[in-house]
Amino acid sequence: MKLDSEEREMLAGAAGPAARWGIEYQRSVGEFFGAERMVAVRSAHIHCDGEALGEPGAAFLEDWARRGARLAIPMTMDPRSTDPGRAREIGQDDAIVAEEARIVGALTAMGAIPSNTCINYQTLDVPHLGERLAWGDTGTVIWANSVAGARSNFEGGPAALAAALTGRVAEYGFHLDEHRRGTVLVEVEDQPRCLTDWGALGALVGRAYPDYWEVPVLTGLERNPAPDELKHLGAALASYGSQAMFHMIGVTPEARSVEDAFGGEPPERRMSVPPGALAGLYESFLPERGAPDLVVFGTPQLSLLEFRRIAEGLAGRSVRTTVFLTTSAQVRAGADDYGYTELARAAGAVVLTGVCFYLMTARELARTRGFRTLLTDSAKLANTVQGYGYNPVLRPTDECVEIAVRGRFAA
Repeated sequence: MKLDSEEREMLAGAAGPAARWGIEYQRSVGEFFGAERMVAVRSAHIHCDGEALGEPGAAFLEDWARRGARLAIPMTMDPRSTDPGRAREIGQDDAIVAEEARIVGALTAMGAIPSNTCINYQTLDVPHLGERLAWGDTGTVIWANSVAGARSNFEGGPAALAAALTGRVAEYGFHLDEHRRGTVLVEVEDQPRCLTDWGALGALVGRAYPDYWEVPVLTGLERNPAPDELKHLGAALASYGSQAMFHMIGVTPEARSVEDAFGGEPPERRMSVPPGALAGLYESFLPERGAPDLVVFGTPQLSLLEFRRIAEGLAGRSVRTTVFLTTSAQVRAGADDYGYTELARAAGAVVLTGVCFYLMTARELARTRGFRTLLTDSAKLANTVQGYGYNPVLRPTDECVEIAVRGRFAA
C-alpha cells in the first residue's frame, strides 16, 4: 500500500504505540482487500457491548487506556448489553454490568463518546454526501452509505478502534465508486403502508440477495419514506442480506434516476415485489402460542417520534405482558421532558436506555425469565432473536400496542 508521510510516521511509532498498532492493523486490512492507499475519515462508531467483547475485550481496551492511548477523531459507541439502572430489575447478572462499566470507562478515557446508540445519525453525528467514515453497526453503515451518501464499510470493533486512533481506513469496498453502483433493480408493487412494512420490504429484498456486495435499487414506490421508515428498511436489508447500501430512485442522493444508480449501465437483474408479498413476510413470523411472553419496541433504537407514538398508544391503559422500549440517552432525555416516558411507564412498560434487546444477554433472559414468544414491530429484531431461541412475531406498531394491552394475540 502507498502510505503518505503522516501514515509512515505513525508506522514508525512517532505518534505513539497506539497509533502504530492502529496503522499496522489498517494496513493489514488494506492488504487483505487489495487497497492501494489509506483515506482520512471524519468519525468512527464502535460496536462494544459486553456480551460481544467479554473479559478479553475489556482487558484489551483497559490496557490501551492505561498506556495513554488517545483517539485522533471523534468516536461514538454502539448500544451496550445493560441499562445499569434497570439490569437487576429485568434479571441481568451484576457481572456483565461491571464488565461493561470497564469497557465504557476504558473507551471514554481514550476520548470516545459514551453514546451507546445505534441511531447516532439521528441524534449525534449526521453524515453528509461524500464524506468518509469508519462506522460499525450494520444499521448505521447502511444509513450513512444510502441515505446520506457518505462512505463506510462495516467496521468490526478492532477496525473501528484502529480508525479512531489513526484517523485512517484502507480505501476499499464502499469507499470506491465501483462498489456503490446498483446491482439489482427492485420493482416495488406491494406498497409499504406503515413503518413495519418498510422493514418487511427490506427483509424480502435481503433474503433474495444475501450478499455484502449487493446494492439493490428500489423503484416504483408511491411516496417518499420518512426517516424512521428508511431506518427500518436499511436495518432489515443489513440484517437479512448483509447489505451495506441501497438506492431509492428520487430519494437517496446517488440515485436521481435508474441510470444514475447503475452508473450509466442498464440493470442486468430485476426483482419484483408483487401484491401480497409483504403479508407473506408477516406470515413467516407466526406465534406458537396464544399470548406473547414479551413485546419489544426498538431495534434500531426508538426515535423520539417512534417513542411518542407508542407512549400515546399506551396512555391511560395498562399492559398485560412484559413490554420493553429501548432507546438512546439523547431520545430518552426528550421523552422525559415531554412526558412520553411517564406515559409508557404508567402503563407498565419498562423503558431501557442505551441498549438494544438482541444485545441484552437475550439467551440468558429467555432461560431465567421464561421468554419464548417475542412480539415486535422490528423486522430486524424478528430476524435476529431467532438465533437466541425465540419465537418472533412481527406486527405493525399500533397492533403491537393493542396486543400488549390485551395480553394475547386473538381478540
